[in-house]
Formats: sequence, structure tokens, C-alpha cells
Amino acid sequence: MDLDALALSLRLAGLTTLALLVLGLPLASWLAESRFRLKFLVEAVVSLPLVLPPTVLGFYLLVGLGPRSPLGRAFEALFGHPFPFSFAGLFGASVLYSLPFAVQPFTAALSGVDRRFVEASHALGVSRLETFARVTLPLAWPGVLAGAVLTFAHTLGEFGVVLMVGGNIPGRTRTLSVAIFDHVEALEYAAAHRTALLLLAVSFVVLAVVYGLKRPALFPWNAR
Repeated sequence: MDLDALALSLRLAGLTTLALLVLGLPLASWLAESRFRLKFLVEAVVSLPLVLPPTVLGFYLLVGLGPRSPLGRAFEALFGHPFPFSFAGLFGASVLYSLPFAVQPFTAALSGVDRRFVEASHALGVSRLETFARVTLPLAWPGVLAGAVLTFAHTLGEFGVVLMVGGNIPGRTRTLSVAIFDHVEALEYAAAHRTALLLLAVSFVVLAVVYGLKRPALFPWNAR
């Protein structure tokens, strides 16, 4: 087992999940409540990584934030290193690529909250932000948790976009999925099996948790 790759993958997955909780919840709240007629275009953009090949996303990130682009030069001047082949590059690519895995469950959960509770809170003079924190979010927490867990697992297993943007630098950009690819290329099947079994186990546990959250018999506190 490549412990450096494991540590880097866990760090990347944790930071990506945290970032999408911060960025995804406001976006999901807007998608759940907005009556904007062109909202479907925003939904299409959010869902695009589900159907877009990761190499395409990685390619355009390299074009837009590469050393020869204005944004890429600004990034390097600000952070002291180029966007490609860096952990910051992996992080930015992971946030974009995992966006729908967070926002879609968040939106579904927030849409399922009974609007009468929200309206009652507003009628009592509670602000929108406080109502969201004290009423909407606690009622929607199973869906929010499911989205966070899916985001973490999806980021942990990313391959195409992280390889395109980060390359394969041990200790800096080499993730578990890239390590499996390396082991297979080197015909090191025993090492590939160990890493692949870890990701398989994580994926199974994630799906069990996500589907279990939908069953009050397994999680009684989830019943409404």
C-alpha cells in the first residue's frame, strides 16, 4: 500500500468535501427555492461533469489555467507555483468534477423540506439565514450527509481528471487511483489488488450508508 498516496487522497477528498459543503449548500438552496425561468441552464451546468469525460474537463482546466494563460500566470504569481502538477490543481479539478455529487443530493434534500415550517419561521421574524441553519438544514440533514459522503468517496476514486491536471508526482499529486494504474503498468498485481480492494470497500460502505439513510428502520432518527 502506498501510504503517501493514501494520505494525499484522504486529504484531497476531505478538503473537496468541505469546500463543496460551503459552496454547494448555498447553490443547492437557490436551486431548491428559485423560480428563475432559466434555472434549468444552471442545473445543466452543475450536472455537466456527470456526462463530460474527465479528460475534457482536465484539458480545459490546463488550457484556462496553464502557465501560458492570463489566469494561469495570475495563479502562479499569487501562489508561487503553477496550477498544473500541484495539489492546488488537484483540489480545483476535484471540486469541479465532484460538484454534481454534492449539489444534486443537497438540492433534493432541501426541496423535500416542508415549506410550512420555513414559512412559520419567517412569520415569527426569524431571518432567512437563521431559518436555514435552525429549521431547513436539520430537516434536510440525511440528504446533506449523503451528498457529503458521496463527494468524499467520488473524490477518493478520481482518476482521469487528477491524472490530467496533477500528473503522477509521488508525495505531491499521486493519488490512490493513479497508484493502481502504476502498479498494473508495472505488472505489480498484488499491490494493485490491495489498493483496489481498499477503494472497493470504501465504495461499498458509502453506498450502504447512502441507502441506509433512506430507511428509517435502520436509522430511526431519520424518520419524520
